[in-house]
Amino acid sequence: MSAVARWFRAVAVVEAVSWTALLVAMFLKYVVETAHEGGVPVVGPIHGAAFTLYVVSTLVAARRFRWSLGTTFLGLVASVPPFGSIVFERWVTRTGRLGVVPGRFGPRSAAGASSQF
Repeated sequence: MSAVARWFRAVAVVEAVSWTALLVAMFLKYVVETAHEGGVPVVGPIHGAAFTLYVVSTLVAARRFRWSLGTTFLGLVASVPPFGSIVFERWVTRTGRLGVVPGRFGPRSAAGASSQF
């Protein structure tokens, strides 16, 4: 698996986790109405950085793996719903759009897949 694919997969997970943490912090702040800010001042900037990294990583992966405009658009939209970036990452991995060919025993690189048989 290429460095771009590994980076994209890692950033997708970080973005999803930080988005979920921000939603929890906002719930604590606005619904539970805790005396403090519910962690929003801490988690907000972390998620902002993770979101920006995800958008950049999506655009880099789209260019590197020659995704269609539709796939690229789905990747960008996937950052909106919680865990959407993970669902998208799984989909592009499963369909070979990250340069990884899914195999019976887990993903392997497209180069290694052709030499197996």
